[in-house]
Amino acid sequence: MPETLDFEQPLLELETRIAELQALDDPAQREEIGKLEERLQRLRQKVFSSLTAWQTTQLARHPRRPHTRDFCKLLFEDFLELHGDRLFGDDPAIVAGLARFEDQSVVVIGHQKGRETREKITRNFGMPHPEGYRKALRLMQLADKFRKPIITFIDTPGAYPGIAAEERGQAEAIARNLREMSALRVPVVAVVTGEGGSGGALAIGVGNRVLMLRYAVYSVISPEGCAAILWGDAAKAAEAAEIMKITATDLQKLGVIDEVVAEPAGGAHRDWDVTALNLKAVLADHLRSLRGKTEDALVNERHERFRRIGAFEEEFRPSS
Repeated sequence: MPETLDFEQPLLELETRIAELQALDDPAQREEIGKLEERLQRLRQKVFSSLTAWQTTQLARHPRRPHTRDFCKLLFEDFLELHGDRLFGDDPAIVAGLARFEDQSVVVIGHQKGRETREKITRNFGMPHPEGYRKALRLMQLADKFRKPIITFIDTPGAYPGIAAEERGQAEAIARNLREMSALRVPVVAVVTGEGGSGGALAIGVGNRVLMLRYAVYSVISPEGCAAILWGDAAKAAEAAEIMKITATDLQKLGVIDEVVAEPAGGAHRDWDVTALNLKAVLADHLRSLRGKTEDALVNERHERFRRIGAFEEEFRPSS
């Protein structure tokens, strides 16, 4: 995937021109630089205020977007990664461990896609095997035992569908996580940071609160997969993305997520620090609001939250 997306190209050209003039260090160019910066700001606002669902999907998959390990460095103190599911092995596609957030001990779990080619292969492009979900469950049970809040970061195309994963019980591992997460007696906050795909995302996404970064996406299937099923043509992914309602603003309106977390101008990949500051403030607010709830209240709230999704009412219309 290219680091500069098609709709970002006009912005890149302006940024390059500004950088060239700044490198000259010529006072006579200051007025021109100021005009170009104002033009860049207006253009950036115009482009990012009218993104299509497909363009948002491309941003969610951007190779420079911060991943779980990046957020662990930016948001937490004393992060200690734990490995293995105590059954088969360790899955690098899931990062999990202990940390401190706002002077409170928490358990952190998230998908990790990898950035360079070697790391992407090692982490299976963020598509976990069953042992990844079982590792996540082991950490959730640890959090439940010691009454520590859980924070999860969702960023995966989906669970790995390979033969080895099926042989080791991929569907069972996901289903067990859904069941066990629904009964956790501690606060759970899930954050969709990039691409949230299908059960592979939901397996660590059953939270009291579900948040999304502004340019993340969350869906039961990828736009390409949806297009291939509906029209037999994955090239119609852009059309599928529009009708699937996968963006943060659409999902908030539908009640699937609770809050949209702002990203810096141009997307999270442009400024990790600002993204982390925005997310930190929202996370702190939600954890604070959940801290005083009883165990029964946390479980009941989580049940009710997911039962409301997809609810509908029947309207009786007498025949004429």
